[in-house]
Amino acid sequence: MELTPAQIVEELDKYIIGQEQAKRAVAIALRNRYRRRKLPKEMRDEILPKNILMIGPTGVGKTEIARRLARLAHAPFVKVEATKFTEVGYVGRDVDSIIRELVDAALRMVKAEKMASVEDQARELAEQRLVELLVPDRSKPAAFNPMEMLFGMGSQASEQYGEPKNREEIFQLRAETERLLALGELEDSIVEVEVEKSSSAWDMMAAGGMDDAAMNALEMLGELLPGRVEKRRVRVREAREILVQQEAAKLLDMEAVKAEAVQLAEENGIVFIDEIDKIAGSDRNSPDVSREGVQRDILPIIEGSTVITKAGPVRTDYILFVAAGAFHVAKPADLIPELQGRFPIRVSLESLTAQDFARILIEPRNSLTKQYAALLATEGVELDFTEDGILAIAEIAEKVNRTTENIGARRLHTVLEHLLEEVSFQGSGAGEKVVIDQAYVRSRLKDISDDQDLSRYIL
Repeated sequence: MELTPAQIVEELDKYIIGQEQAKRAVAIALRNRYRRRKLPKEMRDEILPKNILMIGPTGVGKTEIARRLARLAHAPFVKVEATKFTEVGYVGRDVDSIIRELVDAALRMVKAEKMASVEDQARELAEQRLVELLVPDRSKPAAFNPMEMLFGMGSQASEQYGEPKNREEIFQLRAETERLLALGELEDSIVEVEVEKSSSAWDMMAAGGMDDAAMNALEMLGELLPGRVEKRRVRVREAREILVQQEAAKLLDMEAVKAEAVQLAEENGIVFIDEIDKIAGSDRNSPDVSREGVQRDILPIIEGSTVITKAGPVRTDYILFVAAGAFHVAKPADLIPELQGRFPIRVSLESLTAQDFARILIEPRNSLTKQYAALLATEGVELDFTEDGILAIAEIAEKVNRTTENIGARRLHTVLEHLLEEVSFQGSGAGEKVVIDQAYVRSRLKDISDDQDLSRYIL
């Protein structure tokens, strides 16, 4: 059963403080996907997602809302920055790469799910291959090896087991090896496994700064060419995981995986376009004359088009697009009218206050105070953040944002890093407790926070 909008907001509340309007908007958009799937096909094809434009300063949770939404929906997600795309004729990325990245994310999700479903079978096959690697069948005629004929190069198996054995002896030895493997007594034994290696030509071309279209074409071409294999000598415990991955991959129907990934991207994909305000406007006196061109390049993807990817053609009609920008200088109305019309839902995110910062420090499941406490606990140091200490940190973060550049909740990272620098550097013996109260915070940060020049460069 899909989550209701109220349940979606409740889940988002575990990680994101405030911004109720934005949470409600994305929750409704996600629920509408579930509603759409229950409609007859004729009507379902007519209903397009309502794309969302988030307006608010940096560091208030725009990206995090979109990313958490994708995780809740188990949907492929990709974040791109509008400023990385430029009009044809300028150095930049091809807008189709947005959809290719989304398909790559969908392929990883589907492949991981399918490989997990065959993991037990793959482990059984991997154990069989380990036995064969440890006890090769030397009674079978070896493949023709000109290097061995010319130079008398012996194999690893010959060195370990000597002359070829008859089948009965091999069977008995393999049975004993299988028993020892099950008992975990051969984990440190060395075996030789074959692994695929990317060609040096691919490595050089990838490192040469190829654009997305060329990289995608090269990758599709690479699937038609045989992969290069190299032999590695590793311990049994490492070889087992390599073999499990190889056997699981053999069990997959990659054509079916690609088809499912395309459908997942088309029906559930979420694209987050950040910094869309940076391409708003068409001032020809601006040094960035390609801004309007970028909008017109992105428009077909959002309106609905077909993009060729390595998994096959992908329609973008039903992908949910979430755009975001601070819009300090430009306004949403500065976007070209066609693009404005493709983002019918607009939500404003509020700047964060000291009270918001205090809640961010303690309420989310992955809050910064919990992260730092867990990190230092690994060395026996206990961090105790008091209520007045949390409030002092929040007030300093809010003050620095107000007097310098407002970077939202990201300011908490810089403040906490400087606050705990000495504790993190020195470490301590087990059992020490460090109380982070108001007095500790003021003593560590007062001079910096009061000096605007220092706070500008340090915090």
